[in-house]
Amino acid sequence: MNNLTLNNGVTMPALGFSVFQNPPAETRASVESALAAGYRQITTAAAYFSEPQVGEAIAASGIGRDDLFLQTSLWISDYGYEETLHGFDKSARKLGVEQIDLVLLHQPLPSAFERTLEAYRALETLLADGRVRAIGVSNFMVDALNMLLEKVNVVPAVNQIELHPFFTQPGVQKLNAEHGILTQAWSPIGGVTFYPGWAGSTNHPSALTDPTLVAIAESHGRTTAQVMLRWHLQQGRSAIPKSANPGRIAENLDVFGFELTAGELATIDALDTGVRGGPDPALITLDTFKGDIPEA
Repeated sequence: MNNLTLNNGVTMPALGFSVFQNPPAETRASVESALAAGYRQITTAAAYFSEPQVGEAIAASGIGRDDLFLQTSLWISDYGYEETLHGFDKSARKLGVEQIDLVLLHQPLPSAFERTLEAYRALETLLADGRVRAIGVSNFMVDALNMLLEKVNVVPAVNQIELHPFFTQPGVQKLNAEHGILTQAWSPIGGVTFYPGWAGSTNHPSALTDPTLVAIAESHGRTTAQVMLRWHLQQGRSAIPKSANPGRIAENLDVFGFELTAGELATIDALDTGVRGGPDPALITLDTFKGDIPEA
């Protein structure tokens, strides 16, 4: 496993395992499969409502806490300084840990950006108190990230964004790099393109069946998912694929025995459509996405 060094010196595995969209009832088994396969970075979020199951799987694994990198994200309903401190307490309690390696703000809240800033200031406090090892953001586009950087003391270590061959967000990646912020890709193998409702489906099939990616995969004797994950890693990003299938969980980790050429990397870059698959961060409001996080 390759490690990446964050801007505060903390190291994390380049490839992690996400439990996004795994139902709580399936989450413990999927995390157990990931840990058995060799993953040592587990990514969850308060809004996934499965932090307790993640914690159970980690506790049952027998793997030392120092050998695992645990990441979660706090939801917008818990933004505000005191609210975010409490949101962290909820997550830590559900995960069964005292310290979390990386905590992100799950979304910016454009309609109440001061609450977003107060939430981030709470993360700065948690970092100073040693309750987290690194802090960051998720789904912060250029405008939101610039607004945050103007007002806070600690530069985010990570900005987690939708990023796959059909949606590469070069402007956000560039701004991240300028500030030493690691770009972390959610939907790294284009999961949002697997469904008929994807807005870009009129121009491209899903990422798994795209002819260009299939051809590159066949030339290396690999799957299209493995090619996409290798593309992320070779370009210096963190990637957090998700699956509930033990075979695919292990397959997604097996991406360190081959290398894409510069030409292949450029060919994959050229697949970008500029079409977002997930929600537009600019449209997130408490009215439409509140989703209160329970205490237990």
